[in-house]
Amino acid sequence: MIDKTSLKQEYQALCEQLHYHGHRYYVLDAPEISDSQYDRLFQRLLEIENQEPSWRTAESPSQRVGGAPLDAFSSVEHRIPMLSLDNAFSNDDLLAFQKRINDRLEGDHDYRFVCEPKFDGIAASLIYQNGKLIQAATRGDGRRGEDITQNIRTVQSVPLRLSGQGFPDLFEVRGEVYMPHAGFEAFNKRAAANNQKPFVNPRNAAAGSLRQLDSKVTAQRSLEFCAYSVGYVEGEHFAQSHSGALSQLKCWGFLVSDLLDSVDTIEQCIEYFESMEAKRSRLPFDIDGIVFKVDEFAVQDTLGFVSRAPRWAIARKFPAQEEITELESVEFQVGRTGAITPVAKLKPVFVGGVTVSNATLHNREEIERLSVCVGDSVVIRRAGDVIPQIVAVVESKRPADAQTIVFPKRCPACDSILSVNDDEAAIRCDAGLSCIAQVKEAIRHFASRDAMDVDGLGEKLVDQLVDAKLITDVADLFKLQVHELASLERMGQKSAQNLIDALLKAKQTSFERFLYSLGIREVGQATSRNLVQHFASLTALQSASIEQLLEVDDVGPIVAAHIVHFFEKPENLCTVNALLDAGVVWQDVAQKKTDLAGQTWVLTGTLETMGRNEAKAKLLELGAKVSGSVSKKTTRVVAGPGAGSKLAKAESLGVDVWTEDEFREFLQHHA
Repeated sequence: MIDKTSLKQEYQALCEQLHYHGHRYYVLDAPEISDSQYDRLFQRLLEIENQEPSWRTAESPSQRVGGAPLDAFSSVEHRIPMLSLDNAFSNDDLLAFQKRINDRLEGDHDYRFVCEPKFDGIAASLIYQNGKLIQAATRGDGRRGEDITQNIRTVQSVPLRLSGQGFPDLFEVRGEVYMPHAGFEAFNKRAAANNQKPFVNPRNAAAGSLRQLDSKVTAQRSLEFCAYSVGYVEGEHFAQSHSGALSQLKCWGFLVSDLLDSVDTIEQCIEYFESMEAKRSRLPFDIDGIVFKVDEFAVQDTLGFVSRAPRWAIARKFPAQEEITELESVEFQVGRTGAITPVAKLKPVFVGGVTVSNATLHNREEIERLSVCVGDSVVIRRAGDVIPQIVAVVESKRPADAQTIVFPKRCPACDSILSVNDDEAAIRCDAGLSCIAQVKEAIRHFASRDAMDVDGLGEKLVDQLVDAKLITDVADLFKLQVHELASLERMGQKSAQNLIDALLKAKQTSFERFLYSLGIREVGQATSRNLVQHFASLTALQSASIEQLLEVDDVGPIVAAHIVHFFEKPENLCTVNALLDAGVVWQDVAQKKTDLAGQTWVLTGTLETMGRNEAKAKLLELGAKVSGSVSKKTTRVVAGPGAGSKLAKAESLGVDVWTEDEFREFLQHHA
């Protein structure tokens, strides 16, 4: 009989062997044992765990088979927002990207670019603590995602615990979860054999698999995770560059694309793009473009971010998938701000993984540019989740009875005379809330997920409520009664009560969401966030002048004028006050400090009583910019033990240098 000590040693050895051989097979694609040998090791592991279940941990190879189904995914807030990237559509756009970098750096920095394939999958964030995977989340809206830890554990190329040493105590790895072609084809073959619905494309397959509440289902899908960046890092960063960080991740057991390259010039980036475009169809997985990043972290820090994207990275997608179909008619829709949008009604065509029957024509100028007529054969482009659009007309196929597209002179919803502004392409209905279409769109926007997030208030229900004259503006939503809702078609007592409960819940919101929900022209989520941080209160924002609004990041003259105009209109103020009277509330916002506005600080060396991230956060709270390099524009350098070239450069330029003690004393006076 084997004693427990020997059994525990065997168990630990099996864990090590299975981790090692799994990494060889799924990450390195260089197996050292056969599948049957691996299966025998795995079965022995399960036998021991069944005998001694207390030895089973979250890092055990057995945990890749999935756990008990979840009732729902919980929400996770990202420590650092997962921002989107700006897009380049041509070589000229890439050259302009380089010029923006050089203009901002003013020639003080040398830098390289990293070129890497843009996997067509689902972005995910993985958190490791003491070398063990503790959390995984989807990108979500960039600030909050869904907790998919249980599902991500089933992905064989995700290390449950890291190899090697030297990793931070707590850090975040970001990457893409995707389904390779072989796994996609095998899944659809099984689905067809079982009379199940197949997936349209590998991306949808990956998304559907990753969001299964039953992780045992996810475990049966052929998913892979490829690391493409590092997010939050506690303490000092373990690398000086993006390529260096990826190289280190590979040593710790992550799958990192072997297609990425580091180059010196933007011209070489263009060559890389063209090379990858040529070999794209031969790859064993889908990529939809290339991402270009400045390699050096210090230069990235200097370049910084705009509201939604880093200045040091850009994505260039491959030409979108296109098909030719017939334009059967054009309808004119009225948007929330009164803009009249022409929508092409198409003969249905399968493109980009879905059947398309509608496409945007944008505005009158776009119709004139395309010279498109009803009856034309048109080229439809659909790239990823982007709304399909008409990009060209096949004039050689134009029929003799093709009809010119004529914009209406009156609003198709309320019959008001439409206005044309020479300063913009859009034709508008200025009837505002007198126009039933604008009322409906305003209510839909108000209730949308990123605004007040009223669960259950969909497009058709909004139509019913407005058409039945139960509501005439957003404030009326909070006056609805259960018996009124229950009287509507397809609305029973329970559904009515659920909506009332959702409206009650929506009253507890944030100033940022409330401001966005009002639908002020040109005021999106990022601008709402900046306005809230700057003014902190609704009263201060309502009374702000154009000059005061222009002090806010990303607010220009046009946006400032829209904000002032909105709060000048009595009907808008009446609606805002009605919402507040209905009980819409939010917590007070701490106004952003500006003590160090206009100053640039640099942190270098080891800060012994606080981490670099904490120090940086405190400086940002005070309005300072934190750079990764020292220049003549640097206001002050905080230098801890181990400070090297940055300290030397600061001294040579005569830049003020503080110790950590001086910095902490300064912070105490500015708390």
